[in-house]
Amino acid sequence: MKIAEIPTLFLTFALFFGKFIHIMAKRKVLFISAEILPYLPETEMAHIGRYLPQGIQDTGKEVRTFMPRFGCVNERRNQLHEVIRLSGMNLIINDVDHPLVIKVASIQSARMQIYFIDNEDYFQRKYIATDEDGHFFEDNDERTIFFTRGVFETVKKLRWPPDLIFCQGWFASLIPLFLRKVYSEDPMFSKAKIIYSTSDDEFKGSFDKNYSRKLISENITQEDVEKLTDPTYINITKLAFDHSDGVILNTPNIPSELRQYADTSGKPHIEYTNKKEYVSQYAAFFDKIIGV
Repeated sequence: MKIAEIPTLFLTFALFFGKFIHIMAKRKVLFISAEILPYLPETEMAHIGRYLPQGIQDTGKEVRTFMPRFGCVNERRNQLHEVIRLSGMNLIINDVDHPLVIKVASIQSARMQIYFIDNEDYFQRKYIATDEDGHFFEDNDERTIFFTRGVFETVKKLRWPPDLIFCQGWFASLIPLFLRKVYSEDPMFSKAKIIYSTSDDEFKGSFDKNYSRKLISENITQEDVEKLTDPTYINITKLAFDHSDGVILNTPNIPSELRQYADTSGKPHIEYTNKKEYVSQYAAFFDKIIGV
C-alpha cells in the first residue's frame, strides 16, 4: 500500500464509522401533553399521554415526557419531588417575572419519568382550564406561554436534544411556533422535527385579545402570530399546524374547517384509529417524519 493512500483510507473508514454510529444511536422523542394518566382522570388525551411514550420507548427510542403540574395533581400520592438543579429560572410573561419550578415523578412499571412544569401563579389551582363554575381562566393564554417556554428551557438544562417532538392539545399548541421561531438555531433543537396532534379539548370563545401581543419578541413578529389576533380554538390550532412537520387528527368530530386546513396544507397527516392500533400507527408515522 502506498503511503499516500493511507489518509484516504482513514477518511473513508471514519465516514463509514460516523454513519454507523449515527444509525445505531437511539432516536430521542420528546412528548408534551396537558393530561397524562395516572396524574389526571382518564381521557383520550391522558391515555395517549401515558401509553404512547411507553409504546415508542418499546420500539427502542429514548423518551422524555412533560406536562403542567396542575393543582389537582396529587403530589404525595404520585410522589412528585422538585428537581432543584432544573428549577430556579424566572420567565418573563407580559412583563412580569414568574419562577419556573420543575418537579418529577416516575411511572415505574413503564420505566418512565414525567417532568412537571410548575409555578404558583399559574398552576396552584384545583382545576385545569376552567374554574368550579366552568368559566375559562382569563390567564390561560399566559399559562400556555409559560408552559411552552418552561419545557424548552428545561430540555436545554437536561442537555437532551430531541429528534422528534410530539405535542397534543391546545395547551401545547405554541410548541411548534416556538420551535421554529425562538429555538430553531439552538443546537439542542435545530434538527428536531415536530408533530402536532389535536385532541378532544375544543373550547368555546377565545383567549385574551392581547394574546398575540404577549407573544411578540425578538424572534416572534406580529406577522408570525397574525392568526392569534382572533385567538379562537380554530386559529390556535391552525397556527400549530402551520409550524409542524406532521399532523395527527386525533379528534373524532374535528371541525370541518380544521380538517380542510390539514388537507390543503400539504403536510403529512393521519387520523386516530383505536386504543389497540394507535401506538403502532403513530410509531410508523414518527419514523416517516424523522426520516428513518
